[in-house]
Amino acid sequence: MSSDNQWSADEDESPLSRLTRKSRDSPFVPVGIAGFVTVVSYGLYKLKYRRDQKMSIHLIHMRVAAQGFVVGALTLGNLFNLY
Repeated sequence: MSSDNQWSADEDESPLSRLTRKSRDSPFVPVGIAGFVTVVSYGLYKLKYRRDQKMSIHLIHMRVAAQGFVVGALTLGNLFNLY
């Protein structure tokens, strides 16, 4: 048997190089990640000024907005790949 046909894991690949490789394959994933971080950062900033809104309601709204941004970015990426 030839050793050229055997599968080998890329254990020497760093997480950053893996992320850049994956982002070249599907460019909307980094957009989704950036949007998620932006929405969460904005939500944490607004946490100070939530007035009489309960903490749990504020966190639920923040989670739904972040998930919606990620799902929207992935959906746009899939539609872009189909087109």
